[in-house]
Amino acid sequence: MIRSNRLPIRVIATLSLPAMLLASCANAQTGETAQTTATEAGAASFATTEVATFEEPWAMAFAPGTPVLFVTEKSGTLKFIDTETGSTGPVSGLPEVAYGGQGGLGDIAFLPSESSDTLDRRTIYLSWAEAGEADTRGAVVGKGTLVCGVDDACVIEGLAIIWRQTPKVSGRGHYSHRLSISPDGQHLYIASGDRQKMQPAQDTTNTLGTIVRLNLDGTPATGNPLAEKGEETAQIWSWGHRNILGMDWDAQGRLWEVEHGPAGGDELNLVQRAANYGWPERSNGEHYNGDPIPDHSADDGFAKPALSWTPVIAPGDMLIYNGTMFNAWQGRALMAGLSSMALVEVAIEGDTAREVNRYPFDKRLRALAQGPDGALWVAEDGKGARLLKLSAQ
Repeated sequence: MIRSNRLPIRVIATLSLPAMLLASCANAQTGETAQTTATEAGAASFATTEVATFEEPWAMAFAPGTPVLFVTEKSGTLKFIDTETGSTGPVSGLPEVAYGGQGGLGDIAFLPSESSDTLDRRTIYLSWAEAGEADTRGAVVGKGTLVCGVDDACVIEGLAIIWRQTPKVSGRGHYSHRLSISPDGQHLYIASGDRQKMQPAQDTTNTLGTIVRLNLDGTPATGNPLAEKGEETAQIWSWGHRNILGMDWDAQGRLWEVEHGPAGGDELNLVQRAANYGWPERSNGEHYNGDPIPDHSADDGFAKPALSWTPVIAPGDMLIYNGTMFNAWQGRALMAGLSSMALVEVAIEGDTAREVNRYPFDKRLRALAQGPDGALWVAEDGKGARLLKLSAQ
């Protein structure tokens, strides 16, 4: 196990939060929101411990079967921390990234089927922003082998790009590039943002504004709804998305995603095959310049959000909790809030959802991970961001 570069661990707060919150109640047909102040009985109480700091962390994941947490930093670095010992180390073998704006090194994913109590030699997936010709960029996903044969460092061997967002376009926003492995371990789902170009999200000849479903080697998966059209279109599972920054699976094996709206209209969606979620034709928000966008309606022909937020929560990440440490969170979606600077708790009820608690923090929150013991790990956003462990009390 990793032993060097041990960090001191410091308890910074003990919080008993009866969830002072802003709860959003959504109409199941339209996704419209109304804001009410409420307190949900049984809100979680936790102690918060500062464990480490990172520079612009973007995503994190535990290597299955281990207490070792891997954290991506947007500038292009990847680090790990053994959460039992506090030991840390770097990972080499990383790609060159198009760092700037919302771009850089993005998400990280491991295969649950490769769970082991040793780190050495397991598959790793990474996403990042890649530069193209003529000042263009796009998200890519690579697959390699993580090798940790020494105590204080790991290396990624054979990292190769298996998917590219198409087309590459100008700008440095809305890459999305979140990754999720299906519960059966057979498929890789990738969130592909609209790259702030909007209309491509309604054009299935490209992958902007979509969720793609691939085999683990990056080829289009059998059963995709537009498979007969070939090329990039064959990758698409759903479309009409804006900027997805969180994806996870519930206990029923259903995929959920949370995405940024424009000025208002952040959305939590139940992801379904061949569904069109409406962006930019429909949104419960409006354009930043104040121009209106038609709200979702029961008869508009688009999939409706299970929940939407105005004002926004600005989600940075999402997980659906299935651990044993926090009974109150079992089956709940937890979201890291950027501008809302809160951990947002959402109850999933069939095909609908409602916000039940909002736990305030003093910084923007970027990433979440559930530890092997059920503790919740939270990474703040930006430079000098703290890695926090939330433990039940």
